[in-house]
Amino acid sequence: MAEKVIRVDDIDGSEGDDVAKRDFEVLGRTFTIDLSDDNYTRLNEMLDALTPFIDNAAEVKPAGKGRKSGRTAKIKGYTNGDVREWALREGVEVSERGKISDEVYAAFIETHPDAKPDA
Repeated sequence: MAEKVIRVDDIDGSEGDDVAKRDFEVLGRTFTIDLSDDNYTRLNEMLDALTPFIDNAAEVKPAGKGRKSGRTAKIKGYTNGDVREWALREGVEVSERGKISDEVYAAFIETHPDAKPDA
């Protein structure tokens, strides 16, 4: 017993000898679709038209979890700027930018007990 497979165009629902499974690639991912020759030509024209836009665009990465996740605060109720100003007034060595050492935070909390973070 013979069976006949009839492919149907996934875009317009047409049937015909020219309808076939067509693979195409977009942004490194491969897709497949059943298309007639005409619709496959239309698909390729659209992909060709889209190529310069993709080539000149920058990919937007999904937002990740912030750097702060899982970290506890070093101080409560004060900013790093407050810590730096205090350190400069007290003659404690601290960088103008970047990471503040744990020792500087500890000294600040010693003189500002209300800055101690909840543990």
